[in-house]
Amino acid sequence: MNRVLFVVIISLVLLNACSAPAKPETITPFAQETVEAMETEIAPRTDMAQPSIVIVDALGREVTFSKVPSRIVITGKGLIQILDAAYMFPEAPERIVALGKATQGTGNFISLIDPGYGSKKLLENDASAEQIAAVQPDLVILKSYLAETVGKPIETLNIPVVYVDFETPEQYTRDLAILGKVFQNESRAQELVDFYQNKVNFIQEALKDVKEKPSVLMLYHNDKDGAVAFSVPPMTWIQTQMVELAGGMPVWGSANPGKGWTVVTLEQIAAWNADQIFIIAYQKDSSEITASLKNDPQWSALRAVKEGHLYGFPADLYSWDQPDSRWILGLSWLAARLHPDRFPQFDIVAEAQQFYQRLYGLDVQFFESRIKPTFRGDLP
Repeated sequence: MNRVLFVVIISLVLLNACSAPAKPETITPFAQETVEAMETEIAPRTDMAQPSIVIVDALGREVTFSKVPSRIVITGKGLIQILDAAYMFPEAPERIVALGKATQGTGNFISLIDPGYGSKKLLENDASAEQIAAVQPDLVILKSYLAETVGKPIETLNIPVVYVDFETPEQYTRDLAILGKVFQNESRAQELVDFYQNKVNFIQEALKDVKEKPSVLMLYHNDKDGAVAFSVPPMTWIQTQMVELAGGMPVWGSANPGKGWTVVTLEQIAAWNADQIFIIAYQKDSSEITASLKNDPQWSALRAVKEGHLYGFPADLYSWDQPDSRWILGLSWLAARLHPDRFPQFDIVAEAQQFYQRLYGLDVQFFESRIKPTFRGDLP
């Protein structure tokens, strides 16, 4: 009996030993590293570098930004051409924080279309680098010919500068693409390029088989300090190119115009004997000037005047002859003047209304009430 009891006790002890709970499993160092790696992979990366923005400007320089410029300054001579191009991008009103004086002729176009204009810092067009730096810009946009005199001191203060030209139709296409990079809206830049190119192509197609091109004289009227003077533009300027694109022959090449407007005499004007004469004025209504010239005995003796071909070049707030966004309106008007038979349905008012709607988003009511009343020159 005792033997049987002993066997039972021994069996119970062995059974209890086999069913004892196992010790917790220890994570090896390798397993711990694996868990940490998985946690790192799941957690969001905060140290990844943002892609940089590289802009190649009109001077062929690469200007690099770590983020989209949001405090832009546009100033210096010729800033109207830059501003009017920049404001064709919807981002411009918010990101342009300071600018020079954008006035010419009858008003200030930017103040007319930018509701936030009053909150922007207004600079003198010859503002110093220190005055510009005080605005804390992350980008300054200037005309390229100001690189040494204005741009270099600004860059010395570690402020990025992007240079543009906006002087010829070819440069206009390139510089719109540069602004597309600046505002990170390259699709809008392409829309604008297409608008200008399509207009030019339409004119060129209409004039492709023209055999007789009228001789044309383009004159800038200036009466500063009471002394009246007439000047012709350089052969490389957009005024000359517009005459050629519009199917005319500029007659003033023999005057050897230099880098700027070259004053010419009435005797020289008479000697050129152009078929058509166009008067440009920036501060006055060119149609009032032409009306006065038609009553002048010396001018009324010119063949172009006798035949009714003396015209005031059109303008609204700014003149349409210069390398401003409106140059395409000036070209369209000029082509229709020189070759009315090729553009029988041409309506400059309708062209202008489409221009302001497509490029600046201004509706018909705004155009009729704020733009059309500023028209100057011999538009109809």
